[in-house]
Amino acid sequence: MNARSFTDRDIHLALDGELPEDERAAYQAWLEANPDMKARSLRFAADNAALRGLFTGVLDEPVPARLTAVVKGDAPKRKGTPPWWRMAAAAALLVAGGLGGYLVGASGFGFGPDSDDRMAELAIAAHQTFAADKNRPVEVDGSDPAYLTGWLSKRTGLKLVAPDLSVNGFQLLGGRLVPAEGSTAALMLYADAQGNRISVYVTTGGSELSKGTYTLAGGGPEAVYWQEKGYGCAVVGTLPPAELRLVAKDAYKQLLAGAGLSQS
Repeated sequence: MNARSFTDRDIHLALDGELPEDERAAYQAWLEANPDMKARSLRFAADNAALRGLFTGVLDEPVPARLTAVVKGDAPKRKGTPPWWRMAAAAALLVAGGLGGYLVGASGFGFGPDSDDRMAELAIAAHQTFAADKNRPVEVDGSDPAYLTGWLSKRTGLKLVAPDLSVNGFQLLGGRLVPAEGSTAALMLYADAQGNRISVYVTTGGSELSKGTYTLAGGGPEAVYWQEKGYGCAVVGTLPPAELRLVAKDAYKQLLAGAGLSQS
């Protein structure tokens, strides 16, 4: 039996977590055998995460009752209402649903991801976009860490340090600014002697303590994240899970110390 050929539609299904489980191995093999499609998948993932970050304030709002009533056919009929009104209302809901897989939970249409996942997804998207960039992965190189962190701190409003991960075998490549939820995040990239790259994504976070790990439904890099006291961090890479968690713990301790925060 010949393996089926995958298409752009399958990329979207994988990113939305809707690709059948028994097809995922073949799909990943197809991506590896088709660099152009793999690059497209990474671009789609980055676009989804960036859109979610850009529109998160709107997507978290409840859908107006008048729109859900129109979609369900419960709204009172108005004389002279153009036939395209109901279609426009439905389209508005579908557009909202298409941004990063969001569905309106309060209305009985589905559910939306929590803020921890959104931060982790944005961090993964930034990593996938820039860690693989061989020409210009960073805006400012890491030859002068004090200058780099001063530049990132000024533009993000965070008190930042560049974690020293040399004990873990990683050296600082540099950093850049990337999208966050309603703001801007700092992304610092590191590489080891074998060419493995990890990224440290830092942004303002939620007020409640949360921590965990996250990977996209279609597979790929893992994010180890923390959020507390208005400070959020995610360390992303494709290292073995135990190794990535150790690196992430070292990075997080240094970030908190640099920001004058105590670890919970």
